[in-house]
Amino acid sequence: MEISTDLIKELRERTGAGMLDCKKALQENGGNIEKSMDFLREKGLAKAAKRGDKETKEGRIVSYIHSNGKIGVLLELNCETDFVAKNESFEELGRELCLQIAASAPLYITKESVPADIIEKESSILRSQLIEQGKKPEQIDKIIPGKLNSYYTEVCLLEQIHIKDNKKIIREMISEFIAKFGENITIGKFTRYQIGG
Repeated sequence: MEISTDLIKELRERTGAGMLDCKKALQENGGNIEKSMDFLREKGLAKAAKRGDKETKEGRIVSYIHSNGKIGVLLELNCETDFVAKNESFEELGRELCLQIAASAPLYITKESVPADIIEKESSILRSQLIEQGKKPEQIDKIIPGKLNSYYTEVCLLEQIHIKDNKKIIREMISEFIAKFGENITIGKFTRYQIGG
């Protein structure tokens, strides 16, 4: 089946995928845009994991001010190309992340970015609590990693449960966008402002 360049262009604009991938998806799905989008998404999720080491030198700054004017977020969201940085869906992802940050007030991006002294302090508090509860030392060593994981889901953006979809964590949501665009996406940094907070 002959696929028009207009159709390829439309699919590329809607997904951010490469021209050849768009053409192949349309050929595989008889020119159906919706099926082609699903096809690219499925294909992309497998690719997303492989893109994790790609450099992200492009991107955009996304901002959000809560309707009461008392909470604001600035977010640096990075990607590989200017094409994706200018895509509406990329900006949409940025807004979603800003909402998450405004609502959940994470302190770090990843659990790897939590300073060692903070982990040490948290482990120490947990250990004291467990001793008080009468747990044995061997039990405590098994319990602490699980408790630390719960701590990470509170303070690390990528480990938090999505405020709009409690079946998904933020890391998974970003992976879906990586799959959609066929590019690595990373969070550079964020700042959350709160009046009186």
